[in-house]
Amino acid sequence: MKQFGGTINIDVRDSKPDWTPYLPPKAPKNAPNVLYIVLDDVGIAAASCYGNPVIQTPHLDRIAKMGLRYSNWHTTALCSPTRSCLLTGRNAHRNNMACIVEGATGFPGTSGLIPAENGFLSEILLEKGWATYCLGKWHLTPMAEGSLGASRRTWPLGRGFERFYGFMGGETNQWYPDLIYDNHTIDQPYTPEQGYHLSKDLTDQTIGFISDLKQVSPAKPWCVYLAYGATHAPHHAPKEWIDKYKGKFDMGYEKFREMTLENMKKMGLVPQNTQLSPINPWPAPEVILPSDLVRPWDSLNNDEKKLFSRMAEVYAGFLSYTDDQIGRLLHYLEETDQLENTIFVVVSDNGASGEGSPNGSVNENKFFNGWEDSLEDNLKDIDKLGSPDTYNHYPTGWAVAFNTPYKMFKRYSLEGGITDMCIISWPKNMQDVAGQVRDQYHHAVDIMPTLLDLCGVEPPTFIKGVQQSDFDGLSMSYSFKNANVKSNRTKQYYAMLGTRAIYQDGWKAVAKHAPISGKGHFNEDTWELYNTAEDRTEIKDVAKQHPEKLNELISLWFTEAGRNNVLPLDDRTAVEILREVRPSDIGDKDRFVYYPGTSVIPETLAVTICGRSFAYGAALKDVKKETQGIIFSAGSRFGGHSLFVQNGKVIYIYNFLGIEEQRFEANKPLPQGEVNIGVVFTMQKHEKNGSFSGDLELRMDGEVVAKGAMRTQPAYFGLGGGFTIGRGSADPVSSLYKDSFPFVNSTIKFVAVDVSGEPIEDLKRKFMALLARD
Repeated sequence: MKQFGGTINIDVRDSKPDWTPYLPPKAPKNAPNVLYIVLDDVGIAAASCYGNPVIQTPHLDRIAKMGLRYSNWHTTALCSPTRSCLLTGRNAHRNNMACIVEGATGFPGTSGLIPAENGFLSEILLEKGWATYCLGKWHLTPMAEGSLGASRRTWPLGRGFERFYGFMGGETNQWYPDLIYDNHTIDQPYTPEQGYHLSKDLTDQTIGFISDLKQVSPAKPWCVYLAYGATHAPHHAPKEWIDKYKGKFDMGYEKFREMTLENMKKMGLVPQNTQLSPINPWPAPEVILPSDLVRPWDSLNNDEKKLFSRMAEVYAGFLSYTDDQIGRLLHYLEETDQLENTIFVVVSDNGASGEGSPNGSVNENKFFNGWEDSLEDNLKDIDKLGSPDTYNHYPTGWAVAFNTPYKMFKRYSLEGGITDMCIISWPKNMQDVAGQVRDQYHHAVDIMPTLLDLCGVEPPTFIKGVQQSDFDGLSMSYSFKNANVKSNRTKQYYAMLGTRAIYQDGWKAVAKHAPISGKGHFNEDTWELYNTAEDRTEIKDVAKQHPEKLNELISLWFTEAGRNNVLPLDDRTAVEILREVRPSDIGDKDRFVYYPGTSVIPETLAVTICGRSFAYGAALKDVKKETQGIIFSAGSRFGGHSLFVQNGKVIYIYNFLGIEEQRFEANKPLPQGEVNIGVVFTMQKHEKNGSFSGDLELRMDGEVVAKGAMRTQPAYFGLGGGFTIGRGSADPVSSLYKDSFPFVNSTIKFVAVDVSGEPIEDLKRKFMALLARD
């Protein structure tokens, strides 16, 4: 606190006040606002201002016309690591963010916990007088700290943001999102039937946050980090926006790539000699997995072409609809005279996603459970794509197309995974360069230093008493006025899920290794060498012509890996990574008790039943004839399980990946008064397809009232959703009920869960003891 500068005498009338020590920080007069828009899985060729010949994004185009488009800007190839770079200016592994937070491991560089010495943009600007708001996708909190019982140190409000409205994880249902407001869970404000969509909601809340500020502090600048869920799967959009693109992608992804590259050359986004990379650059299964292959358009039958085209139409509708919401925000800023003095940064966090596999998916959760989609099943749902009934994702062919002209997609250290859109605009100060393109080599770590530079803010030595580390990023502002100036970034390493690459002065070395392949043996990888100054799309491997350069770059990669805590490398499969045991407040307990009236528990922080036997016991009292509703639920219609009462009967549903609702219904009515209900699954076998099979018994007051064989998922029910008592999620697990189906006309005393695998009689004794205690 500043020293008091007034005068203190016995009488206040003879004293002089000084408010200075007690006032909050104040930004310089006419300081700019910052609107930081982060899109998700949007390939560099997805927006019309980057050459897309089909998808119309007039509002992104408008931001580009008011500023600069960067055509050689790079990310880490995955969301959490890139977002950590965007907000700290440090490399992902220095942020301990080698992978998504769900893939954290207990090594330096991979823990998922961004250290305090790597301060956030929000923490710096907050102390300089800016209002700081975060909306949308966060995905920077380790799973163990995602519950309401955990520390909030890694939540947005713990890292310098004053307000937050969005979701914590890597993805969420756009119709039924997992919402957090500041530090607590909330239900969505209205339903899809009433016009709800997350992109619209986030825009409404952004306008509301800024309006709240400006009506009481009109001179105070703001920094808004707005991270839409678009266009990460699930691809959800209003039908009228999807139908705008009906038939627009019937040419197929190879022809689309040709059209897009031609546009990019006309716009000056790539060198004129740029060639299209092959759609399948590495052989499968020797290098990449079959799930990452692209099926040539001409090899598809008519039904497949129809399905794949529709999946692209849904994606296009999703991006266009979100662009329209950005337009509403621009209109608001213009109407309130805030547009001219706002710095806009619009980026994507990685390349377009190949997680839809070669055939696309109507339920992306299958990918994370190692389960292949069926073309026949997908075709049945073609008219539902984009609606609340699907959790869809386009096939790998469109991922490569939206990354035109580059190789591969998200997760790969090839250019398709790491080259992304980046727009920087400041209408007030960029009139003389507005609409131009800049081709200097840059990376996500360069954005934060650029924003501090433009805001006139010096990086602090300390934040909250913690000495700050040096930035890896460099300001990009030197390139604003001069299109031909040499890039100030001369090198950058890449490492993601087993893939590796290193760039230096136009040369790039790439290890031939697929992400999440589970193959290991990294020392056996072949390294390729590209002169990207002449061969932007990595077509001509010149390793044999320049062995000295290749060895120099490989050595440089290991140097950078050591400096940034990159090792050990991890290419385990998605199922292996998601199922790894990580520390949490739960510890190594195998018995849990849950109560009604509590908030949603993220699935990753509730008891894990993946790949194991489990037993649930629910104690009810004051049961009446009219009693109905959910006792417990986890997941959604795309995978989950639920125990509920309906029409006087107890029913347990295990929804296997949205494919099959395995139903167990009591053979007798639910008695009135006090009732104990048990669900006991005994695992017998690990199936070849990764699922587990066993026997399930539904019990009522100790009596078996339903039983049968059941199969369970290998991994989580989804990356979103959660575990609830006394109600379900807004997106129901079972088609037998609607909405959250709250439990009424009775009382749930508690729900106990045991995953120890002990014999049922031992569990019964423990359950009775719990009843007596309660």
